[in-house]
This record gives sequence, structure tokens and C-alpha cells, in this order.
Amino acid sequence: MKNVKVLIGNYGSGKSELALNFAMQAAARGERTELIDLDMVNTYFRLTERGKMVEQKEIRLVSPNFACSGIETLSLPAEVQSAFVLDWDSVIFDVGGDDVGSTALGRYHQDFVDLPEGSLEVLNVVNIRRPLASTAEKIHRLQEGMQAHSRLQITGMINNTNLATMTTEQELWDGYELLRQVSDATGIPVAYTTGKKEFLDAFLARNPDPKYVGKPIAIDVYMHRDWDSYIEYGLNTTDPRKEMY
Repeated sequence: MKNVKVLIGNYGSGKSELALNFAMQAAARGERTELIDLDMVNTYFRLTERGKMVEQKEIRLVSPNFACSGIETLSLPAEVQSAFVLDWDSVIFDVGGDDVGSTALGRYHQDFVDLPEGSLEVLNVVNIRRPLASTAEKIHRLQEGMQAHSRLQITGMINNTNLATMTTEQELWDGYELLRQVSDATGIPVAYTTGKKEFLDAFLARNPDPKYVGKPIAIDVYMHRDWDSYIEYGLNTTDPRKEMY
């Protein structure tokens, strides 16, 4: 049965990195895999930049029209429909951050509804080291907004708490502690805990409650950040969201 993962979440949560990892791992299992870059908001870091890499793994990548072209206004390509009509084993959607970014999903609401029961996962990728997800109240508010705009119900959360090159297992542990509060309050389970293998192993060695860990998945780093260019982009853009990066 086709498995469709929709990754949503706040800016800087690591959605694109996880989308690449989920796709690469599915392809390594021999699954027919499609990766859809549905981020209509962030024109700087995007999956399209890794197009050659995913093609080498026989992963089909669908990107917005004009992605990585220098044009700020992106549009949805007709090829997105292939996620629903073609016979894929795994389809991963990487969706733009926050509730505004989630709006792009609304166009495909009926297609998602028509998927076989149990084939769809709508996953909120959470990095509590980001300002918009630093408290249980903020995470809850953000989830409600994303669900309203996407017209989809979140089925699970992903603890992907990290501080880039400064990450330790403590980041995952702090994310675990906060997401157990959110899960208890909202009823949304923690579906996955993700991180580099050394940090994930150290986190699991502390014996967290499996109910709030979900499935642990070790990830690789594919989306290497050119932070100097990113900071310059943020300083020069007139986008009011730049203060969130």
C-alpha cells in the first residue's frame, strides 16, 4: 500500500532534511519513491538544490515552477497530481513552514481524503530550539493554524530538536520532555524521534518512555547550510518573516 508522508512545521524545524532522509531510506529499501517540494514560501533552502543527488537514487523530484530560478513568486506544477494517480510505494511532501505555508495543501484536500485508510501521515516536525516552537502553547497554537489552513488533521509529531553543529543528545531530550506535554494535552502522538545516530543513541540510552519517542530514526545531513549567505539574504530581504529565521 502506498505510504504518503506530509511534513509540515515551523521555519527551521528541519522538514527538508527529514524529507530527503525519508526519501533516501525508502529508495534504499527498493521502494518506488516520489519527493515533492511543496514549499511555496522559503526560496532559499529547498529540496530542488539536491535534484541531481535524488535522481541518482532513482527518486522522482517534483518542484514548484521557477524554484531556484531567482524568481520570488512560485507556482504549483501539474506534476503534483502524480503523487495520487501513479503507483508509488512512498511519497513525501515537504511543505512550507507555518500555517501560511500549509495553505498549499488545501488545493489537494480531496486527493488526500481519497487515499486508502492508513496510508497518510501528516507529521508536524518540531524543533523546540526555534522561537515559534519553544513552548507547549506555541506548538499547540501553530498546530491548530496549520491544520486549519491545510484542511488536514495532524496524525503525529516528529521530535527533530537540534542546534545544527552545536547539537547534543540534550536537545533531543528537551524536545522529548516538551512534546510529551503537547501530546498529553492534544492527543497527537509522537510518531518519530529523529537525529544523527550518535545523538539518537545517547538519547535512547537515557531510557525515555517509548510512548513519547515513537519510532527512532537516525538521519544523515544532506542539506548543508551556507549560513553566511543565508544571513545576508535575511538582512537584505523585505520579507517580514525574516526575523523568524
